[in-house]
Amino acid sequence: MTRTVFALARYQDPATAIDFLTAAFGFAAHEISKDDSGSVVHAELLVGEDMIMIGRGEPGGPGIYVAVDDPDAHHDRARAAGAEVTMELVDQSYGSREYGCKDPEGNLWYFGTYRP
Repeated sequence: MTRTVFALARYQDPATAIDFLTAAFGFAAHEISKDDSGSVVHAELLVGEDMIMIGRGEPGGPGIYVAVDDPDAHHDRARAAGAEVTMELVDQSYGSREYGCKDPEGNLWYFGTYRP
């Protein structure tokens, strides 16, 4: 199946965001594009078999949800790396265990076991 929809998060400082996202959430850098001055303007990070894109711009928006196998361990890793937890681990009525947090630039991230 060819994917046609990708999550995108914008950051004022994409390079620092990539460092945080790989350390806190376990993403893997796939492709990083820089301008002539060496600043990151676009990046692709892998999470399992899926990808998120990082761009330069104003952060914010409704948030990004990522399915993970072990939300408890993921939560602990994110908190240890400095993520601000905005929703503690909770078992949802629809069967998912999940939590929410903010990255250093204020983007909202949600992680849990729900896979639509």
